Amino acid sequence: MNPDLETVQTNSLPRARQESNKRIKRLRRQVGQAIQDFRMIASGDRVMVCLSGGKDSYTMLDILLLLRESAPVDFELVAVNLDQKQPDFPAEVLPRYCAERGVEFRQIEQDTYSVVKRVIPEGKTMCSLCSRLRRGALYHYAEAHGFNKIALGHHRDDIVETFFLNLFFGGKLKAMPPKLKSDNGKHIVIRPLAYAREADIVEHAEMRGFPIIPCNLCGSQEQLQRKQVRRMLDDWERTHPGRTENIFAAMQNIEPSQLADRQLFDFAGLDGMDDAASDADWLISPATHRPSETLPGFRPDAQSETESEIQAENPR
Repeated sequence: MNPDLETVQTNSLPRARQESNKRIKRLRRQVGQAIQDFRMIASGDRVMVCLSGGKDSYTMLDILLLLRESAPVDFELVAVNLDQKQPDFPAEVLPRYCAERGVEFRQIEQDTYSVVKRVIPEGKTMCSLCSRLRRGALYHYAEAHGFNKIALGHHRDDIVETFFLNLFFGGKLKAMPPKLKSDNGKHIVIRPLAYAREADIVEHAEMRGFPIIPCNLCGSQEQLQRKQVRRMLDDWERTHPGRTENIFAAMQNIEPSQLADRQLFDFAGLDGMDDAASDADWLISPATHRPSETLPGFRPDAQSETESEIQAENPR
């Protein structure tokens, strides 16, 4: 072997190991910070970790296990997979992985795949129906088995993408919160990877050699608006590194008085006149006025398909 090549290869091994260690520390710090900032996990919690077989959910479980080793509080982690009966789904992969890691594993079986394929026309977005069916199954299982927290694997880039989907196609400043309560008030959903970059997750998954299971539903739809937004953000990041980080930081630094949402800020009361609203009745009735309907190009009937995609919750 060429001595110079041998030297390069020898030196690259420690360097790669160093980068891997830095990445693990960064992910661990970011997940820990998110848990602390949003009080995601407390002593005695039973956390249902939604494990789909994708890089995100594997990484989430991996980092949560690392944190639990040194956590000052005691909490339970149980990996739960929803077997949607997709064709050729390797049912043995996740149980084997969890057994090797010493993690309790449970599987829900519900044929949502056939329902989605039957109901949604070819070429249309499957995310909304798939998401509702999947979310319903997970919520029901969590309630029936005493889990008070449901952990999903969405990361920082997912949150930013959802922000732009809502902005471009839903007419809302809205994204995925790191922590939320379900509509029925029974479930707390947490996203421990909220501060983590997808690039770090990809490299971590490759380094760890997770047995990835591809998705044959939403993962196979190249025309999704989410993928278009992702390409836009990737282009921005190439030409302006750090832009995604700045956008995410802006979501945590909101100034309602500098926007135009009258429900968040009392613009009408800025002049101190209590009867300001009644004096304006001759102009327009606030009760019936929807500002977005006056915007050029606003089409409320055009939101159905994209809105369903925006609302999709993919626990990968």
